[in-house]
Amino acid sequence: MSTKLNVLKHVMVPDHKIMSEEEVSALLSHYNITTEQLPKIFHDDPAVKTIGANVDDVIRIVRMSHTAGRAEAYRLVIKRPKK
Repeated sequence: MSTKLNVLKHVMVPDHKIMSEEEVSALLSHYNITTEQLPKIFHDDPAVKTIGANVDDVIRIVRMSHTAGRAEAYRLVIKRPKK
């Protein structure tokens, strides 16, 4: 008997969403940056795999905090380098 774990349902995992091309364009324009300047997240991260993101997708991560309220972060999905 196998039960698949959905990591996004865990209380400690923030909300992860794939951003549309329009959203990414607006984000990059707002901060005057390129996608390469975004923080990175590996393609084999459990949350990235769960939402079905691919390499070069940009992910919006929304965290709720007692001190900051609602905090958004953005990550560029990259392939993990081979050892």
